[in-house]
Amino acid sequence: MSEKRPRPGETLAFDFAVFVPPAPAQAQEAPPEPAPAPPPAPPPAPVAVAAPPPPAAPAPAVAPARATPAAPAVLTVAQLGRMLTRTLERSFSDAVWVEGEVSGARPAPSGHLYFCLKDEDEDAVVDVVVYRANVTPRSKALVKDGVRIRLRGKPTFWSPRGKMQFIGDRIEPTGKGALLEALEKLKQKLAAEGLFAPERRRPLPHEPRIIGVVTSAAGAVIHDICKVSFRRGGARILLAPAIVQGAGAAEAVRRSLAALQRIPEVDVIIVGRGGGSQDDLLAFHDEQLVRDIAACRVPVVSAVGHETDVTLVDFAADARASTPSQAAEMVVPDSTSRRRLLEERGLRLRRAMHARIGEERARTAKLASAFRDPRLLIASSQQQVDEHVARMSRVLTRLLARDRQTATSLGARLGAAHPRERIARDKGHVLAMRARLFEIMRNRVSASRAELSEDRAHLGISMRKHLGEHRRELSGLASGLDAMSPLKVLSRGYAIATRAADGRAVREAGEVAPGDKVHVRVGRGSFDADVTRVERGPEPDDTEREK
Repeated sequence: MSEKRPRPGETLAFDFAVFVPPAPAQAQEAPPEPAPAPPPAPPPAPVAVAAPPPPAAPAPAVAPARATPAAPAVLTVAQLGRMLTRTLERSFSDAVWVEGEVSGARPAPSGHLYFCLKDEDEDAVVDVVVYRANVTPRSKALVKDGVRIRLRGKPTFWSPRGKMQFIGDRIEPTGKGALLEALEKLKQKLAAEGLFAPERRRPLPHEPRIIGVVTSAAGAVIHDICKVSFRRGGARILLAPAIVQGAGAAEAVRRSLAALQRIPEVDVIIVGRGGGSQDDLLAFHDEQLVRDIAACRVPVVSAVGHETDVTLVDFAADARASTPSQAAEMVVPDSTSRRRLLEERGLRLRRAMHARIGEERARTAKLASAFRDPRLLIASSQQQVDEHVARMSRVLTRLLARDRQTATSLGARLGAAHPRERIARDKGHVLAMRARLFEIMRNRVSASRAELSEDRAHLGISMRKHLGEHRRELSGLASGLDAMSPLKVLSRGYAIATRAADGRAVREAGEVAPGDKVHVRVGRGSFDADVTRVERGPEPDDTEREK
């Protein structure tokens, strides 16, 4: 396939500078798919087998000479595989049970289950296959990385791969493996500290200046990220290489993460690696690495493993991508989509502007046709103004004449009614009204006081009556409660004995035996006692049993 070239105006910058000190050589990132089986070992040295020698030719009639030793039989690889298979079948004629921790579980499209069973105490592992005929929904749910199971089956030798494998036919759970239990405890601890809280996750930047990537420099993750970034229009990618598998991988990822945070232009960081077994992803369960990602200066996108692989880093990161390609799609803006959206909105804006201009032109033409010669309009308006001025003059004249007549009439009436007399008359009327109002208010206040005193007396009698009834009722209830209290019974000399083993109350002597420990509670306090002798009472009748 020819290499894709950037379009004019697009840039794609890559900086593969190493920002961390060189770490000791470790195993690099495992490929996403299960690693192929190692090449077959060189054929073993020929060995002698207990096979009957070929029939010898008839000896001549002369005296037999000294026989030369027969050459050792040489086996083919297939013959050796068949011999190993028969040896294992003879040694394990009956099915055996094997217990261990599941690792590298992977269901096949054919329905078979493939996984490894490893010993938690010693460095030992065996490949396991459970064929589809023996796979049940329950057994399929049990086979998860980190789960401890008990498996029944027989070992066999598989010649095409040259390795021994265990063929299982029944799976039983025995609990969680040490690794899974430790990871769950660590997850609960970090979640309790709030490192996995959804509200602490930050949004990803829309236009990152530089995208930092922490992964292996020789793996497929960085190539997938670069390919997707180039396809979406280009981005500035800064790689901080780190080993992502094996001893020291967590520390290498932490150093690379810290190195990227020291660069101010880095706006987002992708931490990724390819898929693998749970053992391959152990570095991304490291507690300190999870804390560093949670405290990172910029948002972090976790792209560890496949979609089904879940690590503690996924919970602490601000976003999780199922694959490195999806992580690149999440942080790199798609220039093609943005350009298409800009063109679409520009076209809609131009159409709206053309439509608005057409509407305004039609409105202007309509207004222009409605107007006549401006000079005629001005002359007509001036004529109307002259008519209004003449009419206003006539109206003002009539109004002034009427107002003069009214003023003359009012002056005559005002002279007839002198102000001093009017004031004196109104003052006497006001005093009479004030006295009457004061008398009405005094009578009304007296009546209200009487009603209030009467209501207060009735309220006091009713409250005393209800309080007395409630006191008598409360006293009766308290007396009944006190009579039914087990503490009241204990104060009369009785005691409650419970067995120390399970805390159950001892109702019959047959429920304890000599040597048992009992806990005795009396009216005040409690004490422990040992049973030295048991005397059984008479058997209860049917009525007592029912009680």
